[in-house]
Amino acid sequence: MSDLSRFSLNQATTKRWPMEETVAGCVAAGVPGIGLWRDQVDELGVERTAALVRAAGLRVTTLCRGGFFTVDGWFDDNRRAIDEAVALGAPVLVLVSGGLPAGSRDVDGARRIVADAIGELVPYARAAGVQLAIEPLHPMFASDRCVIATLGNALDIAEEFPAAAVGVAIDTYHLWWDDQVWVQLARAGAAGRIACFQVADWITPLPEGVLLGRGLPGTGCVELRRFREAVDAAGYSGPIEVEVFHEDVWSRPGADVLADSIKGYLEHVV
Repeated sequence: MSDLSRFSLNQATTKRWPMEETVAGCVAAGVPGIGLWRDQVDELGVERTAALVRAAGLRVTTLCRGGFFTVDGWFDDNRRAIDEAVALGAPVLVLVSGGLPAGSRDVDGARRIVADAIGELVPYARAAGVQLAIEPLHPMFASDRCVIATLGNALDIAEEFPAAAVGVAIDTYHLWWDDQVWVQLARAGAAGRIACFQVADWITPLPEGVLLGRGLPGTGCVELRRFREAVDAAGYSGPIEVEVFHEDVWSRPGADVLADSIKGYLEHVV
């Protein structure tokens, strides 16, 4: 029998599949976990989503996303995100840290802003029992979306705080290119900092806007199994989310995308 015990469908992969159908589809496919996105949760409501997922017996593996610390209103929004994670039963809130402040060219200063902001959130997150996961994004997103561009960047900030409060998110799409990633994965594991593991492939040519350039496992050039083995060797034994953003994927029926996600996971990740 195929082992799906660690598999989790990140809701972004089936973005246009309504929540009720997504949950039912996961149950029908024998999927034990789901990673939720706040915008999709909002469509149904936090309480109704929490009740739906609990009734289905699904484990919520992460909630995406908090962060964007370099824009106004970040503090209140991130506190709401932590509250939502608690209500949904998500142990991890993934943080996309935000790009350069408006008019700024100071990348180092922006990273300090991110570190300070996380420090302000840590007491609230610890009291709530939610781990914050700093996600490094590919450097092409540094100006507008995430100044944390390498796993080393993320760990430098995470290590300022207790591991139970702040970890890192490992996403193959964003880290596959970095020749230091294997050393940094071992560093993250030794410190107990791996909060979640997400897989997607890198496909070219990238679409206009580049954000929606992810592929299902096995459709691109990333050594996904090597990542999984390295994460396992680092001591992480938690869920593995398939998280893909691509217009062609979103345009397909959700059940078909889930089936191909499982197939790619079993063939190229496990």
